[in-house]
Amino acid sequence: MTDSQRIIVAGAGVGGLALAQALRQGGRDVVVYERDPTPTTRNQGYRIHIDTNGNAALRACLPPVTLDLIRSTSGRNGDRIAMYTHTLHQKMARTFPGIPESEITNVDRNTFRQGLLTGLADTVHFGHTITGYRIIESGRVRVDFAEGGHDEGDLLVGADGVGSAIRRALLPHAVVRDLDLRCLYGRATDAVIPDDFERGFVWVADDVGTGAGFAPVRFRSRPDGASDYVMTTLVVTPQRLGIPDDDLYALAPDALWQIAVKLTAHWHPALRDLFANADADTFFPITIRAGVRVEPWESGPVTLLGDAIHPMPPTGGVGANTALRDAATLAEELLSGRPLADAVAAYERVMVPRGFDTVDDSLRMATQMFGA
Repeated sequence: MTDSQRIIVAGAGVGGLALAQALRQGGRDVVVYERDPTPTTRNQGYRIHIDTNGNAALRACLPPVTLDLIRSTSGRNGDRIAMYTHTLHQKMARTFPGIPESEITNVDRNTFRQGLLTGLADTVHFGHTITGYRIIESGRVRVDFAEGGHDEGDLLVGADGVGSAIRRALLPHAVVRDLDLRCLYGRATDAVIPDDFERGFVWVADDVGTGAGFAPVRFRSRPDGASDYVMTTLVVTPQRLGIPDDDLYALAPDALWQIAVKLTAHWHPALRDLFANADADTFFPITIRAGVRVEPWESGPVTLLGDAIHPMPPTGGVGANTALRDAATLAEELLSGRPLADAVAAYERVMVPRGFDTVDDSLRMATQMFGA
């Protein structure tokens, strides 16, 4: 692959930005197009768990100064995961002692994204929705924007998430299935939580089909305008919610908060109070989905990364880490000097089975957590 070849990335999420950072470091011509008008237009979540694989991928992709910035604004390291009943009876706990301070264990999603955007002001273009692509006579890829205009590159990387327009065009047979679970994300900045909850991620489940995850973000160095908080996630079936999706996704944040308070009214007072004292204006819903394994396809000048090809439930806490691994693997191949087609094929031989194996692991974890 020559330095003059142009790489277009669709989507400025975790994986797309990490890839852009790595390619910029390698002297490649890369451009990122993101449909959102700004980095903070749409609420996409709060706390992200970063594991060993994610740390390795960040080291591979980011310039040292950017990695240092992300580390310094990450959350203080936790050392425990646990599962409880809604009466606060502990069912499982696992500790991870001796985590070095050089490792990142959690980040605030918005702060993390701002860190990944460091130095990419002339690379990332917001408010550009790629609606599809076509391979033109020269063998290059042409993308068209819903807002008007187009661009051309030698490689198009679909990093545009679970609803990927690039995946629909490249692999129209690929299936993303609804797991019949809805998650209400929120956060609490002033709530008091049990001491053990401060040590990492905690999952709580009752006996009527409601589960909740809690995890703190206590910044090592707090960015301007940010506050420490506890992420709350309430997971239920649509049947338990009793609200059609069209209505659910039209609800205001405070109405979603009221649902969370109502569904946990019979829980232990410490848990009930955590939801009651959460920030009512921070709640939003998501549908939990998972990609269905696809057979390898013939490689070409279009490929996929992260949730665009292998979306997974958040139960394993590895979705963002898998996207980061994809970015590191693709960057390594593209910067190897081999022909573009060979680099993409080598990436896909690793990415496809690894990604769907991770989906399977996350589904097994979901079975353990929800008992179904």
